[in-house]
Amino acid sequence: MSGSTLTAAHQTSCTPSRAARELGLRRSEFDLAVHLGRIRTVPDEGGGGHRVPLTELERLRGQDGFPDALREAVRTVGTREGAALLDVPVTRFTRLAKLGLLVPVRFYLNRYRAVVWMYLADELRQFGADAANAPLLTGRTPPHLRSQLANGADLRARNWRGRHLGFLLRQADGPWQRAGAVAALLDPVQIAELVPDPYERAHLTRFRPDPPAHGAPGSPAAELAARIMTADDPDEIGWLRADLARAVVEARQHRPAPRPAPGRNESPESHERHAPSESEAPERPDRSRGLLGWLRRRDTRGV
Repeated sequence: MSGSTLTAAHQTSCTPSRAARELGLRRSEFDLAVHLGRIRTVPDEGGGGHRVPLTELERLRGQDGFPDALREAVRTVGTREGAALLDVPVTRFTRLAKLGLLVPVRFYLNRYRAVVWMYLADELRQFGADAANAPLLTGRTPPHLRSQLANGADLRARNWRGRHLGFLLRQADGPWQRAGAVAALLDPVQIAELVPDPYERAHLTRFRPDPPAHGAPGSPAAELAARIMTADDPDEIGWLRADLARAVVEARQHRPAPRPAPGRNESPESHERHAPSESEAPERPDRSRGLLGWLRRRDTRGV
């Protein structure tokens, strides 16, 4: 992108920090709104990351109830406050979340390095208002659900990963970025099995997002966040492996991973450090298959 084009693009968009101020949001609220797809961003071609079009700020400011409605749409609550919203005991709320009926939107680690799951208040109100969910909020838990809990069911981390993958895919700007988004939920051993070529694997690693920041790199908190980010359910792993294999084929067909020129002695690790950045136009995704298709259909339905 030329300097004049870059300047024009910056004149019609702003940084996330400025956008948060313009919208009256704390930065954490703004980031969550972007995560949920409530605020549209565009790639920052000049410095990486994303920017917010000024037209998007105008659209949001023109909505009914702004800014309170926007703030309420991204308000999160923990288990205790969530249970109060649903008017159920904390233990029942936790059971519903473990069964995957309540999906966390983010998490943090408290000072004891325990995972604290956070939920959208608006989604909890919708869940409580649905008459079909009334039997789950009162009386005994159905036997088939009790048996799942007795067998150790806890879908909170898996459901968070699915939601986070949806966010990563919305932010992806090309085939290699989409492949990197899927790879972010698999451990390196799985990736090495699926992508044996070291240059392709190094290129893929460039676009593999890190887990949400929790503590200094290498700290126990950061390692725990990385474990939460990594799929551990066999069914989930199978879906992700199939989707990554397809995504890498699509990325390879669109633009093969760079390799050193003949005669140059360059390692894949060096390639990873110096590979050129992607400048790919987003493609229309396949909505029909695998975990990616399920996530996209889920987003479309607004679940």
